[in-house]
Amino acid sequence: MINTFATLLVFQTLGEGLAYALALPVPGPVIGMVLLFCYLLARRGAVDKLAPTTLEFLKHLSLLFVPAGVGIMVHGQRVAAEWLPIAAALVVSTAVSLVVTAYVLKWLHK
Repeated sequence: MINTFATLLVFQTLGEGLAYALALPVPGPVIGMVLLFCYLLARRGAVDKLAPTTLEFLKHLSLLFVPAGVGIMVHGQRVAAEWLPIAAALVVSTAVSLVVTAYVLKWLHK
């Protein structure tokens, strides 16, 4: 369990470090996730080691959204003032996500 958390934190830290050092417009955790994905592709045995803990971690994923929800409430006035662009972005991004997911699933089932 500790090794899995350490692995996740190492990749997130690498992502944050790369994003900061190279002034990339992509968030560090996203870069870390891509690095972790590449690592898991390169070392197939690592998936079996990380899977039990990460699956338990995913069961409680909703708790990770609490800080983000609180952060949105801090900017409640701004959200109320700019609700139309936010709503449009949510609708468009949801539609794009659904379409991309459908195409990826269709491609994976071939």
